[in-house]
Amino acid sequence: MLARGARAINLFRHINNIGEGETMNYLAILVAAVSSFMLGGLWYSPKLFGEAWNRENGGVKQERASGQVFGTAFAFSLIGAFCFAYWLGAAPALDKALQAGFSAGFGIAATSFGINYQFAQRSFKLWLIDGGYHTAQFLLFGLILGLWH
Repeated sequence: MLARGARAINLFRHINNIGEGETMNYLAILVAAVSSFMLGGLWYSPKLFGEAWNRENGGVKQERASGQVFGTAFAFSLIGAFCFAYWLGAAPALDKALQAGFSAGFGIAATSFGINYQFAQRSFKLWLIDGGYHTAQFLLFGLILGLWH
């Protein structure tokens, strides 16, 4: 049983280019999560897409978000940044990290939103706003993790 576990760890290290003694950059992961959280604040503000997002969601004015909403949103940002870094492996090349960021953001997150939005009969414009945010989010993760090793 232990041998099987050791083989799985070695396979993970091989797939993710993590050698013996190498670890993920946890500070870069934290900065990526914070930057994603800040990007969301700007993205959904009235200065960018907040008003259009509100109209596409039925025009009901959102109440000011509580600390619990912000705390939960940050926790999700942190989980996303950690999982993305885990997927990339230690010290990814910038071009690989940016390509993976686009693949994760647009190819996985935005298209998954697209499927749900079709069944929920949400607008294409709303999908562009939300899918665009997640594409930018994962590109930002890739930029930070690809530059910071």
